[in-house]
Amino acid sequence: MGYYDDQDINREGRTKQKGNRGGMFLAGLLGAILGAILIIIAIPQLHNLNVLPYSIQPDQDLKETDEEYHNGTKKNVSVNVTTDVTKAVEKSSDSVVGISNIRSQSFWGQSESQDQQAGTGSGVIYKKEGNKAYIATNNHVIEGADQLEVTLSDGTKVPATLRGADVWTDLAVLEIDGSSIAKDSVAEIGNSDELKAGEPVIAIGNPLGLQFSGSVTQGVVSGVERTIPVDINQDGMEDWNAEVLQTDAAINPGNSGGALINISGQLIGINSMKIAQEAVEGIGLAIPINYAKPIIDDLEQYGEVKRPAMGVMLEDVNRISAYHQQETLKLPKEVNYGVMIRQVVPNSPAAQAGLQEMDVIVELDGEKVENLIDLRKHLYNNKDVNDQMKVTYYRNGEKKELTMKLTDESRL
Repeated sequence: MGYYDDQDINREGRTKQKGNRGGMFLAGLLGAILGAILIIIAIPQLHNLNVLPYSIQPDQDLKETDEEYHNGTKKNVSVNVTTDVTKAVEKSSDSVVGISNIRSQSFWGQSESQDQQAGTGSGVIYKKEGNKAYIATNNHVIEGADQLEVTLSDGTKVPATLRGADVWTDLAVLEIDGSSIAKDSVAEIGNSDELKAGEPVIAIGNPLGLQFSGSVTQGVVSGVERTIPVDINQDGMEDWNAEVLQTDAAINPGNSGGALINISGQLIGINSMKIAQEAVEGIGLAIPINYAKPIIDDLEQYGEVKRPAMGVMLEDVNRISAYHQQETLKLPKEVNYGVMIRQVVPNSPAAQAGLQEMDVIVELDGEKVENLIDLRKHLYNNKDVNDQMKVTYYRNGEKKELTMKLTDESRL
């Protein structure tokens, strides 16, 4: 019994001790709360009396943000971004137009034909003279068209007339009524000979149809003085090497004929084609403006390119069997190159100079001629109408030379 009495006495003492500690804790907590309230109340009053050693100012940005949030007056912020690219695009974009190739088609059971849009492409206004404006584009954009329609940058549609086209360079020139064309809508011509690999360029055109008109893609010059083989007559054989610029700016169907500009907004190329192979990405091609300009001038003025002509039909020697090279043409064994004359046009420069069928041309003006492409490049790039040209050839195994005076191919 004494054991239990002792426990009761000790328990009672501990209970009283805990009660005292709890009261002290509550008293301290209440004191802290009252002190904080007093400080909050006192600081503004002390600030008003200029007693505090610092200034208290509300955060204006937070205040405005809070007001905008609660009052629903938050405003959108617009940023005016101007860069060299946007300046170049603004300068030249109005010169780029859309071109619709329209063909007349007859349907079974109908007596009258209907006009159908066969394709679309792009073009560049490069000149305005009087009430006429002139547009450069690709030959394949306008090929086979019965009608041509141009869509200006503001959406206005106007009929166009074909001035001329050239299959070898894939260039064409259109004419439209220029009375509503502003002078600043004409492209400023740049100098493609000064381009460097890595230089920024911008492609402007109408990819995938006119619903994406005025599309802009940016890239760099990937390479200059590139040559791409072209099969003109679709016979599986290369007929020509097109001279092009290479860029990684995206060029898609519909971009053909559009502008490739430099960072100054100057026209330095006519977008022409894109290598679209499964293993190839980012290779776009454009015709350098320095190469295109004389072609465009001829098409505008004459409706065709004034090229010199020999008046012959030719075939590559490397397409002829080794047997006929030796037995029929009687070429030396080391001569397995050149072009063979299949036919000579009567009264042509070749006929007047004395060339005959089965003669094999191996040099022009001292430059080796490997094939028909070499001959055309020398003739079209290095010679003019009425120029003299020295021809080195083989006849019955004997090497000979002659000089002919070239004429305009349209006269043959």
